[in-house]
Amino acid sequence: MNNAPTTLNLASIVTHHARLAPQKEAVVWNEMRLTYGHLEAMSNKVANALAEMGIGHGDKVALNCPNLPYFPIVYYGIMKAGAAVVPTCVLFTPREIAYQLEDSDAKAFFAFEGTDELPMGAASKAAFDEVSSCEHLVILPKEMMGPSPFPEHKTLTQLIGAQPDTFENYPTAPDDTCAILYTSGTTGKPKGAELTHLNLWSNIVTTYGIHLPMLDFTDGEQKTVLITLPLFHTTGQTVQMNTNIYGGNRVVLLPRFDPQATLETMVKEKVNFWVGVPTMYWALLKFAEETGYDISGIKENMRVCTSGGAPMPVEVMKAFQDKFGVRVLEGYGLSETSPLATFNHFEKPSKPGTVGQAIFGVEVRCVDENDVEVPRGERGEVVIRGTNVMKGYYKRPEATAEAFRNGWFHSGDIGIMDEEGYLSIVDRKKDMILRGGYNIYPRELEEVIMTHPAVSLVAIIGVPDEKMGEEVKAFLVLKEGAQLSDADFIDWCKTQFAANKYPRYVEFREALPIGNTGKISKLMLREELKKH
Repeated sequence: MNNAPTTLNLASIVTHHARLAPQKEAVVWNEMRLTYGHLEAMSNKVANALAEMGIGHGDKVALNCPNLPYFPIVYYGIMKAGAAVVPTCVLFTPREIAYQLEDSDAKAFFAFEGTDELPMGAASKAAFDEVSSCEHLVILPKEMMGPSPFPEHKTLTQLIGAQPDTFENYPTAPDDTCAILYTSGTTGKPKGAELTHLNLWSNIVTTYGIHLPMLDFTDGEQKTVLITLPLFHTTGQTVQMNTNIYGGNRVVLLPRFDPQATLETMVKEKVNFWVGVPTMYWALLKFAEETGYDISGIKENMRVCTSGGAPMPVEVMKAFQDKFGVRVLEGYGLSETSPLATFNHFEKPSKPGTVGQAIFGVEVRCVDENDVEVPRGERGEVVIRGTNVMKGYYKRPEATAEAFRNGWFHSGDIGIMDEEGYLSIVDRKKDMILRGGYNIYPRELEEVIMTHPAVSLVAIIGVPDEKMGEEVKAFLVLKEGAQLSDADFIDWCKTQFAANKYPRYVEFREALPIGNTGKISKLMLREELKKH
């Protein structure tokens, strides 16, 4: 009988393809073409450098980097060494970075130098100086061979230059922590979701299997994914980077989303697969329509697009599919679920307005306040269990216990499941508006308001009201050239919604605030209102 322990290291997805086809392109950024052989060799050098620092199994290493080749090189190098990756948001202030360094017990920190517009290096250095427990700061300079802006700290090139380019991946166990992803912290300080190698491995294998029929790998050619979502976020990491490295595909990186640059890259690199949040779809559609951009090359190569992160307005989805001639499939998940939990599978018809059915190995229910499953068609909190669900919040046993009540992870999202198991996300629990004792779900109102001929984008929030507790306020971005008054809009809403639901207040904006992950930030809108 073989009693050898089971091992599973996520970085083996790089090692495997480096053995099979080291010459194939793995990561593309501008004119840089990083092959699987190069990615394996450079991540091995990072792993050797970490081992020399005394960093290995069970340790934590932070990474602050935009969508650049540095990210996968360091990301997989950390895993190879047996340590866990702690990605941080590239827009964070020194205070926010310091909090995550300290909370995660990071021993080392790899940080991009940044630019004049986004001085990430300076913010990272200030944060590092505050946290005595973090022992090493490594700079990722703007130019691969460039100098460090902080001479007392080595660049990545200086760190790995003399290191061997071979390394035996540490035999991590399936339940070992692979990455710690911090939640947005909209209900208090951010919490670190501990994702294991098995969590991430199972999710990328299932995600790959979901897209297999759409991308048709039977021709033996590599497929190309474009990543415009930030790699520090779970969707960019798992659904795009890890899944496509696992598949031996080409991963094309854009450091920041821009409609024109995104469309140009889709054409240039013959992109087959793209994932965006709804605001990105809206921006691409708006740019293509207003400029007359030639999208024929995109329509020729694009096989499937996926939306996640926030509910996609049905009108935006329909318009994008009609314009670009590509099927848009919605999925749903959270940082705590690695992330994918449900998806509109290729084999079955999509139901616009839903985020599909549970994926393989995952169970999803909607429950009431007593954790009893509600009847199909009724609202309830979405709860999840499966191999994709985190092992807990790092160093927070009470928060973990609360999240895993009765053996299911509680998402905090309000959903409705139909008779076929298709899930619709109605709202976040915390976004629900309580007006005069009635629950009002902004998502429901936003879907309808998006059908107004003058409205391009909308966000609904609750605002304090002495009489009703909360009132409904709509923030609107109008279509180019459209005109609409407060009174006319409210009158229209009265014809669409019950008397207790329609917005009493409206504010017109040129744009809506976008958060770190590209989604409309209702938190920012609320914070703005508090200041006035």
